[in-house]
Amino acid sequence: MNNINKLHKLHKSNQPYIIYKSNNGFKLYSDFSKKIILKSKNDVENFLNFKSNKKRTKKTDLFIGFFGYELLNNLIDIKLPKQNSLNFYKGIFYKPESVISINNLNYSNSYKKLNKNFKININKKTYTKIFDRFKKRIRAGDTYQIKICTKYKSKSKVDPLDFFSRLSEFNLAPEAFMIRDKDFSIVSCSPENLINKKGEQISTKPIAGTVKKIDKMNKSKALKYFKKNIKENKEHNMIVDMERNDLSKICVPLSVKVSKEKIIEEYRDLFHYVSLIKGKIKKSVNNLQIIKAMMPGGSVIGCPKINTLKLLNNQEKENRNIYTGSFGYIKFNGDMRFNIIIRSILNFKNISEVAVASGVVIDSNANREFNENYIKAKALIDLY
Repeated sequence: MNNINKLHKLHKSNQPYIIYKSNNGFKLYSDFSKKIILKSKNDVENFLNFKSNKKRTKKTDLFIGFFGYELLNNLIDIKLPKQNSLNFYKGIFYKPESVISINNLNYSNSYKKLNKNFKININKKTYTKIFDRFKKRIRAGDTYQIKICTKYKSKSKVDPLDFFSRLSEFNLAPEAFMIRDKDFSIVSCSPENLINKKGEQISTKPIAGTVKKIDKMNKSKALKYFKKNIKENKEHNMIVDMERNDLSKICVPLSVKVSKEKIIEEYRDLFHYVSLIKGKIKKSVNNLQIIKAMMPGGSVIGCPKINTLKLLNNQEKENRNIYTGSFGYIKFNGDMRFNIIIRSILNFKNISEVAVASGVVIDSNANREFNENYIKAKALIDLY
């Protein structure tokens, strides 16, 4: 039986499994011997309190899963007000006993009559009021940039592998993943890597800047657009500075460098403005300290991070759940790879939830930012 047939058989069996984008296709993780459900700060600290062993290098020597947004706030002692909630898991990690490679997914299922009637939780009028309120906080110096989250929801039972296969065909992203468990699924085309740690080396790849693909728009023209756009450059510079600061907390002094600055990455419907930052980790720093320093990812929150988190949490009326949390793995030899969970569909209790956000700086335009949110959500809503 070839690997793609194994995936199809696994999918029909109703057993949990995970797919994660790799350099040459995808990795399929299954046959989980452990499922660790994280509910609190103590749970995370206990989970990460295992000693790295450089000799543990088998493909299955890892935990793979996600930290939700609310859990990451708990981890850095940011209090959350009471919000509306799906009561979804705050975090789950799995220990796989099987890891295989798949070149392409090649799967389709003729799901019919999916509900495309997505309802937005914040309409344009409400969004503009929130936008204006945050603009005042920016003028007062309480924050320099802040990301307003909007959600699109629909009652739908989905086939996550069908969605992920189609999404990967038309909008493949370097941090794409899916989780299928018995009571939920997550499908993601996240483009953003937050942590890539190998030995003493660590990197992060912030994205700040999005423009829709229009006729005759190419990477060169997109780069010219961003370079001429004062607002986009301000936003990008602030996020890069914040990520450099986060890395500097855990890295050897003077080792943090921007190795690629303001480059363009191309996707089906849009272009992103991206930088790559690298550093060398201090020998005294462990994985828990790295996660506390880097999560939640600043590019989807705003800056300064802590104060902006507090402003966001007091404004938002419902949990973000997975959105702007992080998915990835921790290897037993100490290496880690985590993304930022964006461009994702959470399906739980037959409710599909798509969350997106756009940045507000001093010279942002409410109408443009609201429309940018819709551009980001549309690629996922079009799957239904």
